[in-house]
Amino acid sequence: MKFPKPHTLDEIASLIDATFIGNANFPVLGMNEIHVVEPGDIVFVDHPKYYDKALASAATIVLINKEVNCPEGKALLISDDPFRDFNKLTKHFKPFKSAASAITDSAIIGENTVIQPNCFIGNNVVIGHNCTIHANVTIYDDTIIGNNVTIHAGTVLGASAFYYKKRPEGFDPLISGGRVVIKDYVDIGALCTIDRGVTGDTTIGEGSKLDNQIQIGHDTVIGKKCLIASQVGIAGCVVIEDEVTIWGQVGCASGITIGAKAIIHAQSGISKSLSGQKTYWGTPAQEARSVMKEMASIKQIPKIIEQLKNK
Repeated sequence: MKFPKPHTLDEIASLIDATFIGNANFPVLGMNEIHVVEPGDIVFVDHPKYYDKALASAATIVLINKEVNCPEGKALLISDDPFRDFNKLTKHFKPFKSAASAITDSAIIGENTVIQPNCFIGNNVVIGHNCTIHANVTIYDDTIIGNNVTIHAGTVLGASAFYYKKRPEGFDPLISGGRVVIKDYVDIGALCTIDRGVTGDTTIGEGSKLDNQIQIGHDTVIGKKCLIASQVGIAGCVVIEDEVTIWGQVGCASGITIGAKAIIHAQSGISKSLSGQKTYWGTPAQEARSVMKEMASIKQIPKIIEQLKNK
């Protein structure tokens, strides 16, 4: 997430009542999670296990809960609770804005696009040309939809990320300030839910087709011409490359990559990254041919045992 204008390190520190290490005029351009940070971004870290990763990342400002040596060319914001202060910054730069109408005045809707009754179109939503948005679709603020997109009834685009920090008193949400971006020629079935990014974009690539009742988590990026069948659940920060096919009721863990043109058979569980150009099945998902050979071999065990008894 980029800020509307550049800020100084001193200005950001004042917003969250933090101390800092670095030049007071050090430029701060935005804030992001570690997997999408760029120079000028703030990244937060609140566990020693991840200090080195955050300090070595592309981010040039690190919001951290311990005073450590500051890498050359970077700056530190010292906070007793970086998670809380990251949320403060999100609230400041992306505050929630209530809507006064079902289709907000700031929404931009292209030519020949049809919005069916009982839809909600939030603030700063952009919908391209020749789209059809069926009844009871909810499109949260800042969502971007390309041209020739069809979204079926009851789908929700842009709900908050499922991202929480466990506290003694309960679970504290990481506030979502990102977007959903739907590219051209995408079809989305009924009752799908696609969560916004925490600071970046959850993206559905050009020409991809989603069946009904699919959940896609925050910051996931789906490539071009993917096919995803019903009741698939994809966690946050997943990368699905071009022309992947995922059949029904597949579950996918967070932070993994599925390579281009992979095929995932129904009811598989994906717990780690998978190479492209292969077919997978099972939990944990493995190459389907190998799993089926193993199953065929296992079925021979009773026969083998009987043969040994008769010797």
